[in-house]
Amino acid sequence: MNCPYCGYSDCKVTDSREVNDGIRRRRQCLSCGSRFTTYERLHPASLFVIKKDERREEFNRNKLLTGIRKACEKRPLPTGTVDKLVDDIEAELYQLGKAEVLSVVIGDMVMERLKRLDHIAYIRFASVYREFTDITALKQEVDTLLSAGAQTSPPAGQLPLLPTEELAGAINGRRASQRKGRAKLKQGVRHETS
Repeated sequence: MNCPYCGYSDCKVTDSREVNDGIRRRRQCLSCGSRFTTYERLHPASLFVIKKDERREEFNRNKLLTGIRKACEKRPLPTGTVDKLVDDIEAELYQLGKAEVLSVVIGDMVMERLKRLDHIAYIRFASVYREFTDITALKQEVDTLLSAGAQTSPPAGQLPLLPTEELAGAINGRRASQRKGRAKLKQGVRHETS
């Protein structure tokens, strides 16, 4: 282990502790005396991801972490939530005991967890993962989330998109507006055919 301060190639371990799924070691450089911390994780057997275009690439935890962090950016989530989510997904993938996993399986695991964690992060991730090509597909996903959200409470820490009263009023107003629009459309069709 090279010292990050002076680059000397030898150091001694002053303290070791188990943390989550690895070991935290406190080290001291034998040349300059500086102290630093390293984290060691067990690297299980290689896991390959089969992409949509049939390519295979080695599972990359950092790639998964980056994608989820982008979706959760500027959301009111407790510190460490995203890392825990990635740890859980990674553990579940290795527990499957398979050498290869479809990228769709990983994407669905992320979607399922984000849906429970934060609705905005879920929509952000879904917009990239499901490759929405137009606003209609995105609107359908939001409508599905809203209709499912009516049956369940929003995730812990999730800020409401609209206050409950305002949301109910918006839904009722939208329905009334749609009824009026259909009525006007029917009247317009009658005038054109006469």
